[in-house]
Formats: sequence, structure tokens, C-alpha cells
Amino acid sequence: MTDVDVVVVGAGQAGLSAAYHLSRLGARFVVLDANDAPGGAWQHRWRSLTMRDVHGIAMLPGLEVPDTDDDAPAQEFVPAYYAAYEERFALPVVRPVRVRSVRDAVPGDSEGDLLVVTDAGTWRTRALVNATGTWERPFWPSYPGADSFRGRQLHTADYTGPDELAGLDVVVVGGGASAVQILGEVAPLAASTTWVTRREPVWRDDDFDPEAGRAAVALVEDRVTRGLPPQSVVSVTGLLLRPQERYAATLGAYDRHPMFTRIEPDGVRMADGSFQHADAIVWATGFRAALGHLAPLHLREDTGGVRLVAREDAHTPTTAARDHRVQLVGYGPSASTIGANRAGRVAARAALRAVPSASRGPAASAM
Repeated sequence: MTDVDVVVVGAGQAGLSAAYHLSRLGARFVVLDANDAPGGAWQHRWRSLTMRDVHGIAMLPGLEVPDTDDDAPAQEFVPAYYAAYEERFALPVVRPVRVRSVRDAVPGDSEGDLLVVTDAGTWRTRALVNATGTWERPFWPSYPGADSFRGRQLHTADYTGPDELAGLDVVVVGGGASAVQILGEVAPLAASTTWVTRREPVWRDDDFDPEAGRAAVALVEDRVTRGLPPQSVVSVTGLLLRPQERYAATLGAYDRHPMFTRIEPDGVRMADGSFQHADAIVWATGFRAALGHLAPLHLREDTGGVRLVAREDAHTPTTAARDHRVQLVGYGPSASTIGANRAGRVAARAALRAVPSASRGPAASAM
């Protein structure tokens, strides 16, 4: 068993940001990452997703994002940046390590140490910064007849690019940015595409200024402070067609249909009773927070989410209301790259407040 002040779980944007600030504060900490290599969820994105598609990424604290070609695959560029960041600041990342559970070191003692149990050993810690994100928990809705479908069903997490769907009749399910991007790529190559969503999509134009962005983040933040399951920031910002998707629009790719009522062996039965043939169904239905390892701590509210609070002088809520030893970053409003940086700084300071001053390093003791 290894003793540390803080364990960070996850080495994506939020986890690396928290690690940077913990290092600056002199903490004894470790970052446990389930992936084989740096890059967080970015290394698993589909190959055709370019840096132009993601509109760039936010700078991690202390290291500028290198210049890049807009056509560079995001699954290569971002992991390379993260790898350079880990090396530049000598961050103590251990991988691949999969966290199995986090529990009280002494059963029932919610003020004492935590045990982080993994497939590579156990860490004993005073505080935890959870930055596991959502990629490992793709959400698959349950619909009647799904098991009877003879074609292919895939989630955004499985999608590798438009070529695999060329020449097929494709149904895309979901009202978020991923559905829009996948339709933009697939429509020019597929025999047909049909877009279905539960609700009418909300479109916006280019005048999405910083004030509107802050208002959108505030709406997401309000949910986590009330203990409701978080929504993505894009769910309140609206959707935007980028130049590379406008050709797909001329093909009718963004003519939205209400959700189908059931899945049949060769297609889907639409809400109006008509039948739509399908060779493939793409579930662009989002992800859920990967928090199963935290279940022994009973952090969830009756409302279904983990309620977060802001500690002392912080304005960003990162502390689990039911257990102040636990910080959540990359959750709710901090799921965006910019929000993750701010949350990482707040979480690092809040985590160290759970560490007795006598066991901190000099910088951390000066907090």
C-alpha cells in the first residue's frame, strides 16, 4: 500500500490541470490513468475528427498549445500535447491502472483516510480528485426490437469514420454535436441518412459571444449544485453547422424526424407509422459520468446526481456535498476543456484542505 496526500483518477484535461496545481502546491500525489498512453478520451476519437472540427483545444496551465494544421487528426495531436505536458512538469502519472473502488480506510469513518483499490495495488490517501470523464460509459437507450435488428448498431464511441458506412442506409440517433458531425461526414457517402431525435434541435448562428457562453455554463452548474445529473454544455448552447457540414445539409441530412417507436429486423418504425429501411443505426446518444468506483462512498443524491458545492473562497463547485474528501472535475460545467482548467485549480486547493498541515510539503502547508 502506498500513502499519498491526494490521488487523482484520470489524466485527461481536468486531471492534468489538477495535477499541475497539486505539484505547484507541493502535495504528495499520484495520477492513476486507465489508458495505456497519454491523451485521455481524445486518443479514442474517430480518425476523421480533425482539429478544425473541434475548434482547437484549451491550453493546459503553463504550456502553450503548439501550432497545428487544421487537418491534423485530433486523436493524434491532443495526445501528443498531453504527453509533452506530463513530461514537461514531471507529473507522477501511473498507467495503465484501473480503479476498482474508493472506500473508507476504516469502515464508517467518513473523516479518515480513503483507500483507492486498483488492479495494480492500493493507494491510501486523504483526498481524491476524480477526473474520469464520461468516455467509458456510452449511453445506449433501450428500444423495443433492438435485439431483432439484422444490421449494425454502433455508438459514437465505436465510430471510426464515414468509410465504414459508405453505400448504406444509415439512421443516426441523437440531438448533440456528435450527431451533427457524423451526419456531416456520412451523408455524402451513404446511400441515405435519416436523423431522429427526441426533441427538436436548437440551432444557433455564429454570434455566440463569451457572455452567452458563461450563461450556458451557469445553467449546467446550477444542475450539479442541486444534485441533478449533469447535462453537457452543448445541450444549452445549441448546435452550429460548420462549413464542412453545409454540403450534407443540401442533401437533407439535417431534416430531423421524431424518434422512431420500435426497431425491426431491417429498419425502424417511425412515429407516423411509416417504415425506414436501415443497414446501420448510429447511436450518438452521449455518455454518462464514469463514477461507479465511487459507489462505496454513497455520493449520489436522491435526484440521481452528485451534488457539488464550492468550498470557502472558490466560485467553482467541485466538492462532493456528501464527502468533502472528494473533488469532481470534468463533471457538469467542468466537462469542457476551458472549464476543466479552472476546476482543476479549485479542486487541487480544496483537496489539500483535507490533508493535515503536518503531512504537507512546504508549499502546501503555506495555503
